[in-house]
Amino acid sequence: MAHDVNYQAAREAGDLHRTAIPHAVSARLIRARRALHVVLSNGVEMSVPVDLLQDLQGASLTDLAEIEMTPLGTGLHWPRLDADVLVEGLIHGVYGTRRWMAAQMGRAGGSSSSEAKAAAARRNGAKGGRPKKVA
Repeated sequence: MAHDVNYQAAREAGDLHRTAIPHAVSARLIRARRALHVVLSNGVEMSVPVDLLQDLQGASLTDLAEIEMTPLGTGLHWPRLDADVLVEGLIHGVYGTRRWMAAQMGRAGGSSSSEAKAAAARRNGAKGGRPKKVA
């Protein structure tokens, strides 16, 4: 009897979540753009370049094209790559773990160039460059 009550409560919570939080109703790869195209339950369509997503960067189009959706539409899975993406994360612009995303932001920031950055590099170079590490 207790199991029936727990099951019913879980179903009701799941139904409430499905109506409140958009979920995927379809997902496909747009090969020409190397982009993931997802249609959500609220009618929103979104496309995300797959190379922005953790574990999908640099994957072949053949591997990327095989996408499985979880039964409730809350996640996407690429069986050939053993990679998963949460749909709610995509909605919020979360394309990987915190650590992975921080590394991506650091990589992008370090590669940016501006006149101020170039001027600082010239000043440092005139002083002999980056100081040597002391053991």
